[in-house]
Amino acid sequence: MSEAKVASKTPYGVDVEAGKNYSWCACGLSAKQPFCDGSHASTDIRPKVYRATESKKVYFCGCKQTQSPSLCDGSHKKLT
Repeated sequence: MSEAKVASKTPYGVDVEAGKNYSWCACGLSAKQPFCDGSHASTDIRPKVYRATESKKVYFCGCKQTQSPSLCDGSHKKLT
């Protein structure tokens, strides 16, 4: 598998903590969306690490089509 599966057609709002790393699922197979659970092992897609620089709510991409991994850039609005 070299193309990500759409996990959600909407972003995931998550309260992140400053200084903490988050492993964003880039393949779309994780059962713990939007985070990686290791399901990518059978693919050539790897998770992306998001490092929170401040404590706030961020919106992780659910469609896995973002051009700004790992945050939502509105790409889900172009899905059919």
